[in-house]
Amino acid sequence: MEGIAVVGVDCLFPGVHGAPAYWDLLMRRGEVTGAVPEDRWRAEEFPSVSRGGFAADIDVFDHVFFAVPPREAAAMDPHQRMLLQCAWRAIEDSGTAPSALAGSETGVFVGVMGGEWGRLTMSDSRWVTPQLGAGSSAGMIANRVSYHLDLGGPSLAVDTACSSSLVAVHLAVNSLLSGECDTALAAGVNLVLSPALGLVYEQMGLAAPDGRCKPFSTDADGIGRGDGVAVVVLRRLADALADGSRVYAVIRGTAVNQDGRSNGVTAPSRWSQQKVLEAAYRRAGVTADQVRFVEAHGTGTVLGDAIECAALGSVHGVERDQPCAIGSVKGNLGHTEGAAGIVGLVKAALALHHRIVPASLFADRENPRLRLAERGLRLLRSPLRLPRGESFAGVSSFGMGGTNAHAVLASAPRTAVVRSQVGPAARTGSTAHAGSTASTAHAGSTASTGPAGGAPAAGVFTLTADSPAGLRRNLVAQAAALRARPRGPVAALCWSSARVKTGLSHRYAVTARDTRELAEVLERAAASGGEGVGRPRSWSAPTVAFLFTGQGGQYPGMTAGLYRESRAYRRHLDAADTALAPHTGHSVRELILTGDRRIGSTRHAQPALFAVGYALAATFAELGVRPAAVLGHGVGEYAAAVAAGVLGLGDAARLVAARGALMAELPPDDAMPAVSGAFHPAVPAPVLPHLRDAARGLRAERPQVPFASTRHGRMLREEPLDADYWVAQAAEPVRFGDALSALMRESGPTHLLELGPRPQLPPPAGMAGEAHGAEFLHPCPGPEATGRDLAEVVARLYTAGLDPDWAMLYAPEDRRVEPLAPYVFDPERRFREERPAAVAAVADRMPGPVDASAGAAPGADFVRALRVEADPVLAAVVAAVHEVGGYPEGTVGPATRFYEDLGFDSVMIMQLKDRIEARLPRPADVSVPEMLPALGSVAALTGFLTDHLAAAGTPAA
Repeated sequence: MEGIAVVGVDCLFPGVHGAPAYWDLLMRRGEVTGAVPEDRWRAEEFPSVSRGGFAADIDVFDHVFFAVPPREAAAMDPHQRMLLQCAWRAIEDSGTAPSALAGSETGVFVGVMGGEWGRLTMSDSRWVTPQLGAGSSAGMIANRVSYHLDLGGPSLAVDTACSSSLVAVHLAVNSLLSGECDTALAAGVNLVLSPALGLVYEQMGLAAPDGRCKPFSTDADGIGRGDGVAVVVLRRLADALADGSRVYAVIRGTAVNQDGRSNGVTAPSRWSQQKVLEAAYRRAGVTADQVRFVEAHGTGTVLGDAIECAALGSVHGVERDQPCAIGSVKGNLGHTEGAAGIVGLVKAALALHHRIVPASLFADRENPRLRLAERGLRLLRSPLRLPRGESFAGVSSFGMGGTNAHAVLASAPRTAVVRSQVGPAARTGSTAHAGSTASTAHAGSTASTGPAGGAPAAGVFTLTADSPAGLRRNLVAQAAALRARPRGPVAALCWSSARVKTGLSHRYAVTARDTRELAEVLERAAASGGEGVGRPRSWSAPTVAFLFTGQGGQYPGMTAGLYRESRAYRRHLDAADTALAPHTGHSVRELILTGDRRIGSTRHAQPALFAVGYALAATFAELGVRPAAVLGHGVGEYAAAVAAGVLGLGDAARLVAARGALMAELPPDDAMPAVSGAFHPAVPAPVLPHLRDAARGLRAERPQVPFASTRHGRMLREEPLDADYWVAQAAEPVRFGDALSALMRESGPTHLLELGPRPQLPPPAGMAGEAHGAEFLHPCPGPEATGRDLAEVVARLYTAGLDPDWAMLYAPEDRRVEPLAPYVFDPERRFREERPAAVAAVADRMPGPVDASAGAAPGADFVRALRVEADPVLAAVVAAVHEVGGYPEGTVGPATRFYEDLGFDSVMIMQLKDRIEARLPRPADVSVPEMLPALGSVAALTGFLTDHLAAAGTPAA
């Protein structure tokens, strides 16, 4: 079958969070078994099931991040809460921002067994609520992920007992192969919330007295239960390679079957296990002798291990170079039941990724009755290094009811490594313009080469979070991850951050050249206490006006550092040079970059300034910065005209070259001084007829971008920018202040971006009082300017709400996915009490039925603090919202939004209506459909209800 790539992974086990920590546990042969925590059940009451693999902090959930009301979060099965966070992190690990999948046909397939949360919370009908109903449904475990991440593909939970999650992988693979979805999350989640299933195992004779699984060991005596959550992100291999994704491993084939009527509904069948292995290998196009190792089901029960080894031996006991290695991660983690299959799959994928198979925990106590050597099998006493080339692994998972699953994995193809180093934009980028061959002398050896001395290229490191506190947490995490890396360039890390760490409401961006510098900047930002750390994302992109520098800004070697470091700027300056060369008779680019002092003469300064302005504007356009309006000072108006679509590059180059040459022919007394300031005198009359001749035949279009004319001192409407315009523009005074005032008034830019070799326009613009608070930006602050200055402008615009085309900022070799620290959720929000899990553990924290006569209600203190006693409708709405959602005091106000801020749904809206009416002095007699349009905010609903009561003749008080 077509290969399915594993491109993202996240997992959580006792004492282990994330794939790197999981791999470390496996390689050091670690074990996580321990005593049952007090918040699960009392060990003294159930001593026979008092040990196992228990994860800490399963009550922690960042409900604000996912916009889940506190009352709903308290009612949610911890399986749902933990899987949501792991799914987010797995998508990030795949090199994709989770927000980028919103609205896509991404599928979610989750293996889970049992329903302990429902039994704990729904057994007493007095405390049943709609939130508990949704919170305890097994099917909702997958649906929660699809809902909160806005994924539109198949979404289903699978329960085939212990094979559930590998069956979920099988279904996800088939969904991808059929084209039903292009990305799939396959997951398994298992939390041991009560002793019930452990007692079942004990009564069946399957429970290990010490709570430890000891697979294939002579000491094997049963199952020890364990917590585990694992998520993998899957894509078709061809798609993953085309997108430059990192590939952990490739799923080559899967198979699922059933024991049918065997020795009992709970007994395993050797023959069915054998058949499912054979079917998986057949679909994968792999023979058993090619399989280097098998991650077995390996529960550590006497009967289960014996049957599985007989089935494995029947398939793998063929002539081969060396025995097939087998192992089971249950020895490290315990039996994670519904999650066991995907836990084993992640282990196999990591082994193929690292090209080494971890040793088995109990290999030194191999059970001789299993006859492993005789069957062509072996346990690894030490790690097994995989040879070069493609390697294959198998993963088995068998359910207690007889549903068996097997998956065949292969190491990532060599092309996956190559493609991940050169991302998709590198394969679609445009070719260089004519003249680029000569430019390589100034460009350095590679596109990522920095300024003289070989400094690495600068990049923009981006980070987003849901709040200022979240941003600081993640700044700390990213800085720590950078500190753990050797010092080196950051361009690829920055490229990855732009792909992955975007989409949330609070943005941060900074430029850096190496990992140490970046770590230091992030640490300072995190320690600043919030001062200057990021900003809330604007709901609209920034409005940027381009201002083009006029004569007086030129100097020898201008923009040389930028030309050396920016491929886009090089390409566009080369294009301008090509357009100017027939009219100047020399290379303007060479004149600019070599430090030739002739740049100060009018003949050379004007074409050079035009070339720089044009190249900068085209560079920013490639980066996704589109001007809302343009304004050029003097000769800068020619580059502005090209940016506005008024003139083509060729016509503008011809005209500006003629202008400079004509000015150079004037007697010294009439010529414009080359070091003149931004406000220069009009071009002398003797030049004008010649300039008109040069402009004859000019093709001028109407502005496609609002154009502020310094000739008229206003925005142009229908006037043509023909030969007459350009002659008059040269002859008449420059009305820069009037033009800027008109631009500010009519376009309202948030940012003024000056495009030229150094800042010339902001000071007069500020003195003229026309900037109106707009932020000035400049990519070339002076002779020392480099690509970092360009990157800093992009960073500033990004934090203001721009979504740049990041690919154009980086060289092809830097457009590769690098691993970043995963998102750090708020660890302080907890939804479980420190006593045995029972009905009261949930019910006690939920507000009870409203007692309208009691007077005191959730939110009452806050209502008084808002001084809303005079508005009983607002008071009723605020108190009802607090009660329905269970929000902490002080978190709901008039501006609070029901959907975006509070996470309201249809059930909560119905509850809200009833609670509001119970608090109003008279019934509002309003239906839910009538309320829906008013649910923008608390204030909007209050206004609607007030008007409704007034229209009905019912006073609000």
